[in-house]
Amino acid sequence: MTGSEQPTEEQKGYLRQMAKTRGYVLDYHKVLVAEDLPFMRAVNDLLAVSYTDQRRLDRKTKELVFVAVLTALGAGKEHIKAHIEVAKREGATKEEVLELLEMLIMPCGAPKFMLGYEAWAESFPVRRVDLDQP
Repeated sequence: MTGSEQPTEEQKGYLRQMAKTRGYVLDYHKVLVAEDLPFMRAVNDLLAVSYTDQRRLDRKTKELVFVAVLTALGAGKEHIKAHIEVAKREGATKEEVLELLEMLIMPCGAPKFMLGYEAWAESFPVRRVDLDQP
């Protein structure tokens, strides 16, 4: 698909279905649907078996695992936030997600924790203690 081609109804429908099934759509999904739909279909088929289809683990647990793994691997903050948002919709609390991220500081180090923390702090209302200014 060149830059001037309009998306087909098949591409739009597939992207809508992805959004419904996953609970989010990232920019690379949009690009791959436009540029290489067969590849995106193959990736989604694998993800259906390993992630979006209901098997033994509930969706909340799967999303929490994704948040931890993506943070540990240093994925993009928007990708981590997308999974935090789905975890929230599936019932994960602010405290659960924070505790999950806190578990990563020893095996993964402070920089990876901070990446997850930033995604968390942008996904939930957070409280702060500020120092009084003299």
